[in-house]
Amino acid sequence: MRDRRKRIITRTCICKIAMLIVEINLTRKYYFFSGDLYFSLSNTSLTLLKHGNLQDDSILVDLAYALTREGVSAFRFDFAGNGESEGQFQYGNYRREADDLHSVVSYFTEQEYNIIGLVGHSKGGNAVLLYASMNHDIPVIVNISGRFALERGIDGRLGKNFMQRIKKDGYIDVRNRKGEFEYQVTEESLKDRLSTDTLLSSRSISKCCRSQSKATITHLYLSMSRKEILKDFFFVLICRILTIHGSKDEIVPVEDALMFAANIPNHELHIIAEANHRYTGHEKELKALVLDFIKSQPNFSSSLRPKL
Repeated sequence: MRDRRKRIITRTCICKIAMLIVEINLTRKYYFFSGDLYFSLSNTSLTLLKHGNLQDDSILVDLAYALTREGVSAFRFDFAGNGESEGQFQYGNYRREADDLHSVVSYFTEQEYNIIGLVGHSKGGNAVLLYASMNHDIPVIVNISGRFALERGIDGRLGKNFMQRIKKDGYIDVRNRKGEFEYQVTEESLKDRLSTDTLLSSRSISKCCRSQSKATITHLYLSMSRKEILKDFFFVLICRILTIHGSKDEIVPVEDALMFAANIPNHELHIIAEANHRYTGHEKELKALVLDFIKSQPNFSSSLRPKL
């Protein structure tokens, strides 16, 4: 088991805001998962960014830089079996990823960060929504191109008659267009995906959430009167959800976004016209939507410095 490590990768200055990119490895059970902390020195506000399958995260790299320019730190990380993280990649595994996300939240909360939002793209969108349905402690959740109907899209990855083949062999090897091995899907991981109830989890997301950060509470007391504390503390506890989807998404149909909108409380939906799953040519609009939504959360910043 590896110990937690911190390694400063680079130091730079973006728009007159000091910034550090720090690699952090968090030990969990019998593996560790790692990520990069885009660290704004101006405050302790933090947003966690969750990629899709196999570290498909170029969208979130751009978003991490954009958040830091606005004075909000961002932690972009790899779950087990993805990127530099140990463990075996799992095709389903939504519940474990939500559990791992809870470990990341707990770690940064202990470091006195004010975690203001979770952002996930593709499968990462499902992970942050599932987390929100289970924990109710982060005020802003952004789902970018998550899939509502998990029973769809499987044959595109696994091929026709995938259920019969996986029952016969116990697994299916997924290869890219060049015929190169990418990952293995076991019958267990497929069953995990098919048994994940997005309808139930969507309806389980609370309209309100408790603050998990001591920094948030302390900041309110330091900067407001008693009356204002009560007023703004209520807003801190409001949980707001944003779903962004491209109208030309070739991986996840835009209808899935409509299903999230119909079943999640306090939900906002924005469909980007002509955008595909990667938002090619629409990166600026995507970043602007996410930034505006996060920045609209009352009292998202804190003057306290983190331990890290």
